[in-house]
Amino acid sequence: QVQLVESGGGLVQPGGSLRLSCAASETIFNINAMAWYRQAPGKHRELVAAITLGGQTNYADSVKGRFTISRDSNKNTVNLQMSSVKLDDTAVYYCNVVTDDWHNYWGQGTQVTVSS
Repeated sequence: QVQLVESGGGLVQPGGSLRLSCAASETIFNINAMAWYRQAPGKHRELVAAITLGGQTNYADSVKGRFTISRDSNKNTVNLQMSSVKLDDTAVYYCNVVTDDWHNYWGQGTQVTVSS
């Protein structure tokens, strides 16, 4: 069973930076896209950023210009560079991988807390 393992979460001050990483426990074939989602307390899970195998990216309006998604398909890893973080960025962040046949893999989540 393939597992996605996130790392890099933690406590960061407003305006600071944080880098999240996600690695697959084994090779995932036929990846269509890799993404980061987040879920804040009392809210639905939302897409933060996604990147296709071809390198096309998509960002939530709330993080455009502040977050950058990148991936290394050879290593089945995806990263999220978070800059100029805000209090509203506080959430559990989840890594997601979708294959060509629409199989979804999810990580266990990593907590990001923005607080002064």
